[in-house]
Amino acid sequence: MGPVSTELQELRIEAESCTRCALSETRNKVVFGEGSSHADVMFVGEAPGKDEDLKGKPFVGAAGRLLGELLEEIALGRDEVYIANVLKCRPPGNRDPRPEEIDCCKGYLQQQLEIISPKVVVTLGNFATKLLLRTETGITRMRGRRYEWWRDTILIPTFHPAAALRGSSRLPDMRADFELIRLTLEETTDTSNEEDAPCPTQDPVQDKLFP
Repeated sequence: MGPVSTELQELRIEAESCTRCALSETRNKVVFGEGSSHADVMFVGEAPGKDEDLKGKPFVGAAGRLLGELLEEIALGRDEVYIANVLKCRPPGNRDPRPEEIDCCKGYLQQQLEIISPKVVVTLGNFATKLLLRTETGITRMRGRRYEWWRDTILIPTFHPAAALRGSSRLPDMRADFELIRLTLEETTDTSNEEDAPCPTQDPVQDKLFP
């Protein structure tokens, strides 16, 4: 795990005792997030699954291994990025998060983003992409480009690793999205690449994280 700030540690302690919604009654462990509090890239998924709920860590098991492999392909380690979910507790049966659960939990994600202040946020899967970009358009159409987003951050949507494991046809698209992550990071430190880089969308910049 990468370096973690005092602010993030204090927020983790608060989240681990959270009882704001009914998911606190069914969870095994709170899955707060993991990685460096100085990360340039932050990944945001939907919610913990069964393995994550048992271990208290995000993206473990086969999906986590694939995520690690994709990171290695762009010369990043898990300890150099930050990985979190919209919800910090597993919904029973891995169902979609409910609006009241998001309302109770979204403050944690917002504070994580404010503390870490990443240059790039990567949404993993349909749910996180729709929520953070406030769109009804599915991930298949949203991926493959980058979006000027909240607080001057660039958001890049891609498939959830579990979806790529279910359908190998998505893996080349994920690799292309991770290459876009790499190129975008290069731009933030080397403005000489600006002319050759893919242009971001011209959609209005999002002024608030959540409505």
